[in-house]
Amino acid sequence: MTARLPLMIFAAGKGTRMAPLTDVTPKPLIRVGGQTLLDRALDLGRSAGVGRVVVNTHHLGGQIVMHLAGSGVAISDEGDALLETGGGLRKALPLLGPGPVITMNPDVVWTGANPVAALISAWRDDMDALLMLVPLAQTHGRQGGGDFSLDPSGRLIRKGGLVYGGAQIIRPDRLDRIAEDAFSLNRLWDLMIADGRAFGILHPGQWCDVGRPDCIPLAERLLNG
Repeated sequence: MTARLPLMIFAAGKGTRMAPLTDVTPKPLIRVGGQTLLDRALDLGRSAGVGRVVVNTHHLGGQIVMHLAGSGVAISDEGDALLETGGGLRKALPLLGPGPVITMNPDVVWTGANPVAALISAWRDDMDALLMLVPLAQTHGRQGGGDFSLDPSGRLIRKGGLVYGGAQIIRPDRLDRIAEDAFSLNRLWDLMIADGRAFGILHPGQWCDVGRPDCIPLAERLLNG
């Protein structure tokens, strides 16, 4: 793939699991290893050669806007209503432009190969979604089991020992099929899985969920390891 795909970073969540830290700081601006989670996600995208970048905001969104001032990142403001991942992506489409979009959740830490670069390298025209998956044994801070498994051709199957790592490429074409304003991208994945057009690849490194305060030292040990 030679086109520079746009990147959307989902930064609009309330961060309730990260309280009390998120009482005064939006979760994407919490620092892990001396760098904000949002900047870590931006660095991965930029080093992979993404095109335009959009970040959505809601909880304490003004802090994120100030943090990104002068960076060239576009803001999709969800201050009036939190739209979840699916609704948030649909609202941001005028800023992102047509075609496939890379999306990232910033509240994770990766080690090893750049997951965004790997997704771009593996993307094909017959895909409607390509998710970066992590085997449970390579996850840290994860509560619960896996999300998916893969068939021999790499197509997604619901349930299994693979965790969605929070990075993907997805075609937004089917967003107009969903009537609700606020909804999860799981709704799109289910449509794509049913059509055999949702795929996954495996991250070879380690991964940490940074959704709770106790996950911060886990992530920092991983980064320092």
